[in-house]
Amino acid sequence: MPTTCELCRRIVPHERIDDPQVVQEHHLRPEERADSPTATLCRPCHEQIHATFSNEALRERYDTIEALRNAQAISAYIEWIRGTNKLDIKVCRGD
Repeated sequence: MPTTCELCRRIVPHERIDDPQVVQEHHLRPEERADSPTATLCRPCHEQIHATFSNEALRERYDTIEALRNAQAISAYIEWIRGTNKLDIKVCRGD
């Protein structure tokens, strides 16, 4: 069964899910994992979120998929990734 990334909305076909980390669970409120809602993301989106935002920013401003999807800081990334079939990317951390 294919899985859809909740952020970029790309469909990850079942045959591409041979790597158990290609689809990941993202805690929308990092460091509050026990109570945090989660979202299913493809690996590139999960990596890009954590490369772009601090855990504090994720907790305070980007704790929903809608807030993440509307974040200007990753809008160009989402537009780019939606046009690819990449499941592995290199991210530059903004630290």
